[in-house]
Amino acid sequence: MKEEIRIALDCMGGDNAPKIVIEGANIIASKQNDIHFLLYGDSSEIDLTLNNFPKLKVKSTTIHTDQAISSDEKPSIALRRGTKSSMRLAINAVKDGDADVAVSAGNTGALMAIAKIVLRPLPSIERPAIVTSIPNQKNSGTVLLDMGANVECDSDVLYQFAIMGHAFAKIALKIKNPKIGLLNIGSEDVKGNDAVRSAAALLKESELKDNFYGYVEGNDITNGTVDVVVTDGFTGNVSLKVIEGTAKMVSEVLRSAFSSSFISKLGYLLARPAIIKARKKMDPRLHNGAMLVGLNGVVVKSHGGTDAIGFANAISVAISLVKDKINEKISNEIKIADE
Repeated sequence: MKEEIRIALDCMGGDNAPKIVIEGANIIASKQNDIHFLLYGDSSEIDLTLNNFPKLKVKSTTIHTDQAISSDEKPSIALRRGTKSSMRLAINAVKDGDADVAVSAGNTGALMAIAKIVLRPLPSIERPAIVTSIPNQKNSGTVLLDMGANVECDSDVLYQFAIMGHAFAKIALKIKNPKIGLLNIGSEDVKGNDAVRSAAALLKESELKDNFYGYVEGNDITNGTVDVVVTDGFTGNVSLKVIEGTAKMVSEVLRSAFSSSFISKLGYLLARPAIIKARKKMDPRLHNGAMLVGLNGVVVKSHGGTDAIGFANAISVAISLVKDKINEKISNEIKIADE
C-alpha cells in the first residue's frame, strides 16, 4: 500500500482564491488516490467550491482561519501579524510533520520570509531561492534561479544558488552532469558586475569547476546552452516574465493569423496537431510551480494569477518533489560540494 502524500494548501493566496485552489486540487484528486489535502483558509469560502467536488471532499481536511496575507502586504508585516494566516499555517504544517509539502499562490515575499523563519535554511545556505525549469529548444528544460526571492545577491549567495541549482537539475530533471552558467550581459570575462565576476571565480575554484560553463546571456535560457542558469532574483524574475510574455504573444499572433481569412482557417485545420503541441510546450500554466529551494522542508510557489489548470500543475510539481525526496538529496549534494 502506497504511503499517502499530505499536501498543505494556502487556500486564500492568489488572485482568485480560494476558487482556483480548490478547483486545482480537485483536478489532482480526480487522478490520484494516494494524496490528502489540508485546506487552510476561511471554511465558509472554501466550502462554497468544495461542496461541488465530493471526491476532493473525502480526500481533504479543512482547517479554518479568517486571517490571510494580502498580495501587497510587506513581508515584515506578514511575519508579525500573519501568525494565524492560511499561508503561515500551511508552512507550519510542514515544520510540524503534518504535511509533506506546502503550496501557495500568495504573496511571494511573504511566502519566502515566513518559510525561511519557520523552516530555516539548510546548513551552509544563507538564502533560499525560487527555482523552476524553463522549456528550452533541446526539450530538456533549463533550471533557472533565483526567480524573485532575493533582489540583490553577493557572490557567495550566487555560488550557493549554483550548488542548489546543480543539485536540483540532477534530482528533479535527472540530468547526470548538469552544466552551470552565470547570467551576464556578455560572455567575455570582463563583463558583468563585481558579484557576478566574483561568483565565477568561486565556481572555477570549487568542486563544480568542471560543471561551470561560464557566462551566458538571456537567449541561452531558452536555447538550452546550459542546464542551470544562475542569477539574482531581480534579473531572474524579469527574465521569467519576458519569457512568459513572449510565449503568450506568439500564441496570440498565431491565433490571429490563422483566423484572418478562409484560407488561413483551412491552413489551421491542417496544422492544428502541430500548433496544439507547440502551444502546450509554451503554455505557462503547464510549467507553473516553483520550489523554494534551500529550506528544511518543501514549499512550492504558484503564480498568483494562474487558473485551476495552472494551480493543479503546481500541486503536481509538489507531489513529484516529495516522491523524489528532493530535500534529502539536495542536502547530500550540498555536503559533497562543501567538502
